[in-house]
Amino acid sequence: MSHPPGSLPALRERYGERYRWLLLLSVMVGTMAAIMSSTIINVAIPDMSQHFVLGQERAQWVTSAFMAAMTVSMLTTPWLLARYGYRRTYSTCIWLLLAGGLAGGVANHYPLVLAARVAEGLAAGVLQPIPAIIILRAFEPHEQGRASGIFGMGVVLAPALGPSIGGLLVDAFGWRSIFFMVVPFCIASLWLARRYVPVTSPGGQAADPKGARLDWAGLTLATIGTLCLLNGLVELQGSTPAWGMVLLLTALMVLIGFVWLQRRTLRARQRHPDRGMDPLMNLSLFKDRRFAMGSIVAFIYGIALFGSTYLLPVYMQMGLQLSAAFVGTALLPAGLILAITIGWVGRLTDRQPTYRLVSIGLALLAASFALMPTINGQDRTLTVWLLVAWAILGRIGLGFILPSLNVGAMRGLERHHIPQGASVINFLRMLGGAAGVSLCGIVLEWRLAAHQIPLAGTGVSTDRLAAFNETFGLLAFICLLALVAARQMRHPLTPEAK
Repeated sequence: MSHPPGSLPALRERYGERYRWLLLLSVMVGTMAAIMSSTIINVAIPDMSQHFVLGQERAQWVTSAFMAAMTVSMLTTPWLLARYGYRRTYSTCIWLLLAGGLAGGVANHYPLVLAARVAEGLAAGVLQPIPAIIILRAFEPHEQGRASGIFGMGVVLAPALGPSIGGLLVDAFGWRSIFFMVVPFCIASLWLARRYVPVTSPGGQAADPKGARLDWAGLTLATIGTLCLLNGLVELQGSTPAWGMVLLLTALMVLIGFVWLQRRTLRARQRHPDRGMDPLMNLSLFKDRRFAMGSIVAFIYGIALFGSTYLLPVYMQMGLQLSAAFVGTALLPAGLILAITIGWVGRLTDRQPTYRLVSIGLALLAASFALMPTINGQDRTLTVWLLVAWAILGRIGLGFILPSLNVGAMRGLERHHIPQGASVINFLRMLGGAAGVSLCGIVLEWRLAAHQIPLAGTGVSTDRLAAFNETFGLLAFICLLALVAARQMRHPLTPEAK
């Protein structure tokens, strides 16, 4: 029996047992481009702030706008895959990511830079859940940890090598060069997608362009709620804190409305499975204890991960007065250690309880933040060694969390719920990340004001470092909170809990 060209059965028949690894490689390259576009911009924020004469609050929107767009668009991934299939959805996102990188690199006005970042964020958001869907659907349970580890090793090379290369590019060519780094990855990913990514939907059947409608009402509420949350956090410590409270209360009301709407849409779909639309977020997934607890961990972990990703380069450049090139070089060993750790822990995930691995990772990540006050910035040699040491400690912690969290949280879900589960857990992680970037900026501004010192300045200041250290202390506390939820990922009825 012949299968349609480009379909999942046809590609499996053509490439045999190695096909699932070729498919994983294909989406890994695109994910590397998406992750690079989300993190590498932090190295260029100080240079960009000077170019456009921006304050800290406005400059951080280069990161926050990307995170907000990426967070909301993640919820559309299951619908897009079912309606248009893997290849069309994936390739369109790569083209959008490529266009955003080129537009941001040539933009002469800050609003245009923000628009390019939003375009990149929309593309990256749809891409993020796809690898988890492939790992949990294309690989057997005893291979999922290994596949997740190998995928993680490849993906972390982008943030590991990106800051080093990016720092050199910023010093040599300015902040614009950062946007062009995604171009070769996008071109390679488009070529791989044409060869190995199937045209079919996640279930293996043909995509259905006339299938269920998108939950536009839910998407609108999710967008409004996310923007109100992020803007509210920024305004809370800005010149209009009362307006910030109004926005945060609005976000809370929108959340309540969103939950009510999703439950109503789910009930309607269950009564009439042959028509209607799927909810943007299937709340019935939270009946699974591991998924519910894993989602809480993902949200808190997102705050700590992306908040620190934004904070650390700013701390090193403006707190310790290190150059952008040096920042990237200092972070390189930690990135390489992260890649090695992910590969090793990925194999452990197939044999060890995932809640235990996640808990170890959160404890190490919290310790890396809590130890930052040991750096005083006076002895340059000691400062560099301690920076590298604590960065490595934190990246080892990330290496324990990254391959374990998604696999552990979604192992109890039914196969047809995996796309929704991957979308939801990635959405919550990125929502936490978007809030974490804003939260770190707010707390840093607050502590700088308390110490009566500006962020910019010459020389290493004890008061400025104290403001950074207090912000790192908040991240350590947040990681410890996530430990409580991580322990609850152990389900008494699951084999791994026995």
